[in-house]
Amino acid sequence: MPTKIAIVYYSSYGTTHAMAQRIAETAEKHGAEVRLRHVRETAPASAYEGQDAWKAHVEEIADGPFAEPDDLAWADVVVMGSPTRYGHVTSQLQSFIDTLGPLWSEGKLADKVYTAFTSSQTLHGGQESTLLALHTTFAHLGGIIVPPGYTDALKFNDGNPYGVGKVTGSSPELDDTDLAALDHLVTRALDIGAKLAV
Repeated sequence: MPTKIAIVYYSSYGTTHAMAQRIAETAEKHGAEVRLRHVRETAPASAYEGQDAWKAHVEEIADGPFAEPDDLAWADVVVMGSPTRYGHVTSQLQSFIDTLGPLWSEGKLADKVYTAFTSSQTLHGGQESTLLALHTTFAHLGGIIVPPGYTDALKFNDGNPYGVGKVTGSSPELDDTDLAALDHLVTRALDIGAKLAV
């Protein structure tokens, strides 16, 4: 049976979206069954209408599919992603997390592999605290947190043992270091998920 992986994320300008797509592509190459799900935009139109990149991304993902709690219940492995917002996840992703209570209370989100990714404008823009905030959520769900650590030499290039973080700065495009780190993140999560399934 293929490992089932849900990639649940929020993206405003498109970088986190590109990261999620790369994770999905790599997971599919490893034979996983993938659900790639953007969470719904909850910001008012007045917030994004005046920002071209944000507005364009809202239009790009308008037809979904959007994340539902059942996507997590379905999955063996869950990968969550969010840009940093003041050192934390976005309100959009948090709004989705806040809908998980019924499944959490039934224990349907426990005993799965969880891992995370993020992006920020600056090098020290809250990436680690955002990833650790997601780890805290995963612990409450009863999840098995699988960070990349330094389990591959490539992690000394991106330097983030908690997950994957992209610094957008003046270059939001994913570079070779970003792609390698994302590939390692999802491959490790799938490998651990497969071992737990035995």
